[in-house]
Amino acid sequence: MTEHENIQQGQTDQPSLLIVDDDIVFCEVLAEALTKRGYTVSTAHNVDDGIMQAKKEPPEFAVVDLKMPGKSGLEMVSELKRQDEHTRIVVLTGYASIATAVEAIKLGAIHYLAKPADADGIVEAFYRTEGDKETPIRSKPLSVGQVEWEHIHKVLTECEGNISETARRLNMHRRTLQRKLAKYPVRN
Repeated sequence: MTEHENIQQGQTDQPSLLIVDDDIVFCEVLAEALTKRGYTVSTAHNVDDGIMQAKKEPPEFAVVDLKMPGKSGLEMVSELKRQDEHTRIVVLTGYASIATAVEAIKLGAIHYLAKPADADGIVEAFYRTEGDKETPIRSKPLSVGQVEWEHIHKVLTECEGNISETARRLNMHRRTLQRKLAKYPVRN
């Protein structure tokens, strides 16, 4: 069979990649960039659609946004690993926290990148198999705001993304919690 015939039948030598991100423009730009780098890319804009895509054709690689309306990207990571333990998953987020990074890795992601991340950084993350002992260690402790952010996200992860339950456990009004979650992480 020729390469053209393989492509027509949906078979290529290019690795398959699934992008699950609710930011449609970002998804399109990233899909185009990764296609140019040799991947056969499919996209979804929420976890349920991502799961349906993965069931049709389990991807070799996946890029999953952490925070999306509805189910979180952590659920997508878990489902992808359940379907195929060899899928190499990179989690992207604009809401980076230690708690969610640890959970993503425990669930099977191979890397966790803060947005904005570019296509080259994502491809590099797919193939990184070891930690980097040269990673700089912070010279000063986290600020009070950062500690609060980390704690909120740890509890939110424990509550599987349930805002009402998280607010109850934190003894915080639900709207106050939503306002805090809507903000980007506190910087030093």
